[in-house]
Amino acid sequence: MTHPDPTLFGHDPWWLILAKALAIFVFLLLTVLSAILIERKVLGRMQMRPGPNRVGPWGLLQSLADGIKLALKEGLTPAGVDKPIYLLAPVISVIPAFMAFAVIPMGGEVSVFGHRTPLQLTDLSVAVLYILAVTSIGVYGIVLAGWASGSTYPLLGGLRSSAQVISYEIAMALSFAAVFLYAGTMSTSGIVAAQDGTWFVFLLLPSFLVYVTSMVGETNRAPFDLPEAEGELVGGFHTEYSSLKFAMFMLAEYVNMTTVSALATTMFLGGWHAPFPFNMIDGADSGWWALLWFTAKVWAFMFFYIWLRATLPRLRYDQFMALGWKVLIPVSLAWIMIVATTHSLREHGYHNWATWLVTSAVIAIVVLAWALWKALRRRTVQPVPQQSSGAYPVPPLPAASKETADA
Repeated sequence: MTHPDPTLFGHDPWWLILAKALAIFVFLLLTVLSAILIERKVLGRMQMRPGPNRVGPWGLLQSLADGIKLALKEGLTPAGVDKPIYLLAPVISVIPAFMAFAVIPMGGEVSVFGHRTPLQLTDLSVAVLYILAVTSIGVYGIVLAGWASGSTYPLLGGLRSSAQVISYEIAMALSFAAVFLYAGTMSTSGIVAAQDGTWFVFLLLPSFLVYVTSMVGETNRAPFDLPEAEGELVGGFHTEYSSLKFAMFMLAEYVNMTTVSALATTMFLGGWHAPFPFNMIDGADSGWWALLWFTAKVWAFMFFYIWLRATLPRLRYDQFMALGWKVLIPVSLAWIMIVATTHSLREHGYHNWATWLVTSAVIAIVVLAWALWKALRRRTVQPVPQQSSGAYPVPPLPAASKETADA
């Protein structure tokens, strides 16, 4: 296999840079169209119904038809909105979603018309921090959309989203600290190269579990889709949006799902390296084959998103915030201390560091499971006191109160 040489980045001809940027854009658009269709098909199968089966053969053109329908619908702008910010909010949401994919390695070095180039647009020495920074900008679009709509429910959805992203982005960033320790770099291509032998999902399993939980909360997906909970917020932050502006929010959501799935693949599943037993074949993850393994791993996480949506009910908001602040963040901090201690022991010649790490991982997983169970079973609503007759107290009706006052 051929890992990208860091000196290759920044030296491609302009047409090759443009072609790779366009290829990433097309890859994300096709992934979104496929994800919407596959999600509806899989949800239908899990719920014992057919799903989309009308538009095109076996319903394969349903996503395309939905996109055309949204483009042709009339774009309504409510009277009380702050129009410039109202129109800018969807753009702020969708652009950072595409920008984050620029530093994701999708393969090793390949030859394109005689030019040796990595299957990655660019790389930075702090590429992971760049992804965290760019994805955190996207929440401004949601917050501004809720505020500029001039309505109560979108505002509440925007506030929920800001609190949610702040809470779960802390846990997500902490889960990366252990990866930085073992990879020795924040470069995405360097992290993939460090997993040439053993993937970090086996060495740093608690970090992986914290990240998988955080990425669902970061992207506002079920069961953590509190900013757009239809039960109490109608549609959440995008209640007042329609037509292409609404489509841009949906596009941003699915592109963000793809980005965090690709980041999980890069940080913990060896990136574009071939899984076992295909890695036993010579040249299995060299050249364009690497793109196949990368895409398969990303789609495994996308299926995980769909599976969660079909399986778990939505959490209460207090349970959701307690999970982030009282479970994920403390467990991440404790795990970082364990990883740092183990790493230091290895540097000082203690060769049984792997046993320490695996034992600590098992303990951390048990603690995480116990804390998660306690957090989700906790009830903050106080029971209603019963009357001596055993019935619940009922407040007097307005008419009864008036008759009592007259008497």
